[in-house]
Amino acid sequence: MARHGVRTALWLGFFMAILLSWAWLYMMSLMAGLDVWGRVTGPNMMPLTTFGMLFPMWAVMMAAMMLPTMVPTLTTYEALMRSADGSRAGWVGVLLGYLIVWVGFAAVISVAQLVLLAIGGVDVLGAVTSRWLSAGLLIVVGAFQFTRAKEVCHGVCHAPMHYFLGSWRPGFGGGLRMGLGLGAFCVGCCWGFMALGFVGGVMSLLWMGLATVFMVFEKLPQIGHRLIKPAGWALIAGGLFVALR
Repeated sequence: MARHGVRTALWLGFFMAILLSWAWLYMMSLMAGLDVWGRVTGPNMMPLTTFGMLFPMWAVMMAAMMLPTMVPTLTTYEALMRSADGSRAGWVGVLLGYLIVWVGFAAVISVAQLVLLAIGGVDVLGAVTSRWLSAGLLIVVGAFQFTRAKEVCHGVCHAPMHYFLGSWRPGFGGGLRMGLGLGAFCVGCCWGFMALGFVGGVMSLLWMGLATVFMVFEKLPQIGHRLIKPAGWALIAGGLFVALR
């Protein structure tokens, strides 16, 4: 019963973190005077022009968007707990390692946004200012869907059982190490969808929601591998449409 209680508490905390992340982003959007599309609707628009403002936003966004995609990975770890000497501490370690990598990515993309802002590539809300840049991002991310790098990274995210069997480490430290590795592959798989936030504005709740749903489906064992190339063609077509309209 005690073990069951710990498991329940951990999963409740996991889903609560997701809900709180989305609630925080929604409240931030309201305070910034934006609608769900990321468009200005009020007089108190809050520009995103410093690392101190961008990094917390991107870090919370990573939690809101990427934690839901981690459910298959965490349930796979649970399936191995008895047969491979896993533990709840290891489960927490996997989760923490995964988050550390994505928070690191949040820092990198925050700096990238500041660079784009400095050269006029995006506005103060993180939306690209040129249709050619929008088209280029769509085409590049779409083309990436057909690369070997996408195939390898998606393979790990899509079938974490193979990763665990080949890299298994017990205890919290082992879980942390595996979580860092899984997070690195996940960034390699999904970085493009984060970069596409610049196309519609990084504070667009609608974009964040749609991207999250797609990434969740992309990692489902039954259908995930069938979505990669159609998504790539759709993104390339979208890029060409933006460029030629």
